[in-house]
This record gives sequence, C-alpha cells and structure tokens, in this order.
Amino acid sequence: MSCWCVTSSKVCGDGTNELAALERQIFDFLGFQWAPILGNFLQIIVVILGLFGTIQFRPRYIVVYTVWTALWVTWNVFIICFYLEVGGLSKETDLMTFNISMHRSWWREHGPGCIRRVVRPSSPGILEDYSYVSVTGCIIDFQYLEVIHSAIQILLSLVGFVYACYVISIFMEEEDSCRSK
Repeated sequence: MSCWCVTSSKVCGDGTNELAALERQIFDFLGFQWAPILGNFLQIIVVILGLFGTIQFRPRYIVVYTVWTALWVTWNVFIICFYLEVGGLSKETDLMTFNISMHRSWWREHGPGCIRRVVRPSSPGILEDYSYVSVTGCIIDFQYLEVIHSAIQILLSLVGFVYACYVISIFMEEEDSCRSK
C-alpha cells in the first residue's frame, strides 16, 4: 500500500482496482469480447487519472474518477443482468463482441473443472476450421464467474468512490484553510 501526505492528513491507496481491471481485461481479450475490453481500458485509464489527481492535488481529476465510477458500476450491473438473462437480455447474443464475431466468454470453455472436447465435422461441405466444442464437468458455470467478476468490480468501485469523495473533501478543506490565512 502506498501513502501520500496531504499536509496534515495522510491519504492511502493501493492498486487493487487497477489489478482487478487488468485481470478482467486479460480474460476479455482471450474471449474476444470487444465491449468489455473497451470498458476495461477506460477503467484502467480513469483509475490512473484518479491516482494522478490524488498525488498532484488535482480535485478535478478525482471528480472525473467519481463520475466514471458511477458509470462503471452501471456497466457492471448491466453485465450481471446480461449473464443472468434479466429483462430480456440473452448471454447467447453477440452483444459483447459488437456483433462482429461469435466469440463468447473465455470462461465458457475454460472454467474451473471444465472438460473441453472438440468435435470436427465429418460432413463434406462444412468448413474445416469449424468445429463443435462440448464442455462438461464445470465446477461453476461461466455466467456465474462473469457475475462474480462484475460484483467484485462493483465492490471495489464503491470503495474507490467513497475514498475519492473523502480525498476531495480533504482537498477542499485544505483549500479553504489556505484561503482563510
């Protein structure tokens, strides 16, 4: 954990939020899910901006972080609804890939305990690179892993939001005390 001094107060933060976003980015790249990749990239950039704002005493950057955090929580709630198929959403659509490809969550075939079998088509006329993948024996279904990832992101974002509001209040108090002197 790294700490920064803000005159009389000490503000501490760690890289947990960035590490969680980076981990999620890796698995979204493996599944070619372009919408989450874009969101994760923006999350990483804005978290860095928020940390920079904290270190450089720039409350506007931290305000940008807090606004983004609200959007990030909304996005993760959408992902939870998407994978749990709430409100007419279906995890079988190509929504997460912007309808560019038929890729799905990497966890669908590579989850804990999953046994993946590739069956090549034997019929003539079917493309040779096309195959059917059968997945059995998963300890936990892929959609629940995605929901867990999103829930962790929401939890970390809420902690970051509270932390950012605290830092903004400290900066404003110090600015007010400097003005009164």
